[in-house]
Amino acid sequence: MPVIRVGSRKSPLALVQTHFVCDSLKECFPELSFEVIAMTTTGDEILDVALSKLGEKNLFTRELEQSLLNYDVDFVVHSLKDLPTQLPDNLVIGAVCRRDDPRDAVVMRSDLTFTSLAELPAGSVVGTSSLRRGAQLARKYPELTIKDVRGNLQTRFRKLDEDKGFDCLVLAAAGLERMKWTDRISELLPPTDCMYAVAQGAMAVECRHDDERTIALLSAMHDRDTVLRVIAERALLRQLEGGCSVPVAVHTEVSNIALSITAGVFSIGGAQGIIDNMATSLDSQASNHATGLPPVHAGVVAMKIPESDLLAAEKLGVDLATKMLAEGAREVLVETKAKMAAEVHAEQARRKAKKQQQQPA
Repeated sequence: MPVIRVGSRKSPLALVQTHFVCDSLKECFPELSFEVIAMTTTGDEILDVALSKLGEKNLFTRELEQSLLNYDVDFVVHSLKDLPTQLPDNLVIGAVCRRDDPRDAVVMRSDLTFTSLAELPAGSVVGTSSLRRGAQLARKYPELTIKDVRGNLQTRFRKLDEDKGFDCLVLAAAGLERMKWTDRISELLPPTDCMYAVAQGAMAVECRHDDERTIALLSAMHDRDTVLRVIAERALLRQLEGGCSVPVAVHTEVSNIALSITAGVFSIGGAQGIIDNMATSLDSQASNHATGLPPVHAGVVAMKIPESDLLAAEKLGVDLATKMLAEGAREVLVETKAKMAAEVHAEQARRKAKKQQQQPA
């Protein structure tokens, strides 16, 4: 078999995740060889503005997906929360790895002795790049100041500890675990304080839908519980017509016989919020799908998981989203998207004016 070409972002965390996938496949298929091709994405290059103000959904995936469509690589590795719910034509998620801790973690500045957000004095500055986190934290801790922070983990830690522009950061616990920086975690936020992003903590491997060989290869990495949870979460987000930056949060639980999901839709700043939950039964003894190209559920193909469970997970997400839209989530999302669109327009005007100023007379 020829060398398998694997696309990845260049960030240290992305490369850790990509090598984990390659090493895992190597354990299952020792005869395989892998070549990692690292790329810089648009999201990696633009670090001076909040993600929500850029107005794009695939900031960290576009270049990787284009390399797939151009047949430059055989598959690419992502943090699944970065992948939009609507993938480009002929691209699918061929593997969803076992989910690491999906919760958000609080990282205090190194010279502070506080151990939780509740201990911070009023006016303390909390850094996050997520509108979802900001909205929920503002609801729970209105006395704290939420401020945007961008950059990879190393850059954010420098802004925290050296520049001292923040009293703490709120980051995905999974990223800290993969970088072996769990010693910096002061607090793990429970879902009552801050539900996590859709698919947070899960790694995804994206490939071409017509590449049956690669799909069969990647199917060895699917984690059944994670697959069902993220299909429900992604189906919910897609039905809400939300994006990666919209303040939508989830908490899912799964067993052999049931899957449940709690979700929240928030306004920017958290003044408004619709929260609800729903559950469905599973039949893990059902048969798998027929041979041939597998069906796609919320962008995922999973050959070794019963089709009835995949359908149930997708339907659960759609049904809960539909219920929440009727309960007022639609109005919250319309208002939120209008505010975001205004911020995107203002940012585009700012960047255009800056570019014109830099041009020679």
